[in-house]
Amino acid sequence: MAKETSSKRIDSASRVIMASPQTVYQAFVSPKALISWLPPNGMSGRIESFDPQKGGAYRITLMYELDNSHPGKTTENTDITQGVFLELVPDKRIVQTVNFDSEDPAFSGEMIQKWFFEAVSDGTKVTVICENVPEGIRKEDHDTGLRSTLENLAIFME
Repeated sequence: MAKETSSKRIDSASRVIMASPQTVYQAFVSPKALISWLPPNGMSGRIESFDPQKGGAYRITLMYELDNSHPGKTTENTDITQGVFLELVPDKRIVQTVNFDSEDPAFSGEMIQKWFFEAVSDGTKVTVICENVPEGIRKEDHDTGLRSTLENLAIFME
């Protein structure tokens, strides 16, 4: 029997944050903290709904603050995402679905986003793995955005 291969893209990034896994985890489950560091550089955001428990849903709007050569997925200057928390293991990991509100089929589909928190000697290694990344999201842009978000988290925590 032939093995099924998936052409779905996986993007990831990681960074050591100089804070404990417990402190980092709290920055993910507190809506006020989350929205202060989550938007990549050049964006701001607001949380429409946020229920950080298994099966709980969220809806977040990210707005581009400057002229952007890559238009938003929902409107010209916004990305609206909604999803469900699939797993929350305090101080260890968060797994969630991410769906973009978009009429463009290149941004449709459910992306799975996994955040891992690993204690290391100088803090916490935070790793994000995005599975089934929509084809409309350019890899270079996504990599830049993930790194920017982790940098924002480091600034927020340190």
